[in-house]
This record gives sequence, C-alpha cells and structure tokens, in this order.
Amino acid sequence: MSTLSIQLPDSLYRSLQRLAEQDGISLDQFIALAVAEKISALTTEGYLQERASCGDRTKYEAVLAKVADVEPELHDQLPPA
Repeated sequence: MSTLSIQLPDSLYRSLQRLAEQDGISLDQFIALAVAEKISALTTEGYLQERASCGDRTKYEAVLAKVADVEPELHDQLPPA
C-alpha cells in the first residue's frame, strides 16, 4: 500500500467524513472507493470507444431496430422538469 498526503478545504473534508460515516466505513476506505470509481469511469469510456471502433454500425442499428418501442416502466422514467 502507498501513502498519499493531500490538502483539502475544510468543507470538503467535513463532507467526506460525514459520507464515510453514513456508509459505515473509514475515511481512507471512502477515498479509496471514490478514486476507484473515478478510475473505472475514465477507463470504461476508453474501453467502450475502443470496442466501438471494432464494431459495425449497420449491424448495431439492425439489432437496435428489433427492440420494441415502448414507454419505460414508471420507476425508470425521469421526473418531470
């Protein structure tokens, strides 16, 4: 394991403490999970772009056209603006 020392504004630190406490985990665990989520999001985008460049858009659209055009379930709908 590596150690990292960072400086945070007091308000951000208090928010981190509160959220970690709500999750029932240590501040270190919370920060490690937050960093892991960010890394996952950034690497997933690159992975999907790479996969998309190998695909065939025509085949993708043909498969997508087979999906029924129905309204989403009520719990999946966005609330009205």
